[in-house]
Amino acid sequence: MSWNEMQPLLYDNTLDTLFMVWWSTFYAVLFGVPVGVLLHLTDRGAILQNVVVNKVLGAIVNIGRSFPFLILIVVLIPFTRLVVGVSIGPTGAVVPLAIAAIPFFARLVEAALREVDHGLVEAAQAMGGGTWTIVFKVLLPQALPALVAAVTTTVITLIGYSAIAGAVGGGGLGNLAYTYGYQQYETALMITTVVELIVLVTLVQLLGDLVVRRLAGRGARASSVRVGLRRARTEEPAAATEAA
Repeated sequence: MSWNEMQPLLYDNTLDTLFMVWWSTFYAVLFGVPVGVLLHLTDRGAILQNVVVNKVLGAIVNIGRSFPFLILIVVLIPFTRLVVGVSIGPTGAVVPLAIAAIPFFARLVEAALREVDHGLVEAAQAMGGGTWTIVFKVLLPQALPALVAAVTTTVITLIGYSAIAGAVGGGGLGNLAYTYGYQQYETALMITTVVELIVLVTLVQLLGDLVVRRLAGRGARASSVRVGLRRARTEEPAAATEAA
């Protein structure tokens, strides 16, 4: 197969892969963040401690994460057809991709929130902050660099999953590599597809790392300003007492 013949195939299937990864990431974040936050809030010693809710929700998340993706696609065929009307193609692949990504991302969110300094939560509670205030003013802002890193990891994982989905009728670069590269012995096309997937993963990782560094630097500057203000407020009364 010549390069001119490969170009339209690569272009169309790249768009299909980006379509699958974009929408599955969107739904993973949309549903994974609330699940991760709830897992954190209901954990032992947390502000909404509830062992039963935490264990049940944790078990559901663990079951979702334990399914091999290829089996999950097959199991979800009736549900996928019910939700989007088709069970194959990029649109049909979004459903199993999203369902696989939600519990994966939820655990990453829980881990990110666990790293937030508990002293900040206690300070917010002491000032009368409710649960929603603590979540949106303390936990999520403080964990933002880790959450961006979690999104980056999820996107990279979904790129790999999309290739698996493509090999079983989901479309995208996986379908291209399997249908043309493997079944029709188009080695050059298969190698080109693999290289493109590597480039996509690398670009996502570089972009994610850049955003994380920017957010971490901004957070460090904000923390130093807050510490400086606290010190200034502490030193002012002491200076006034000495002057008197």
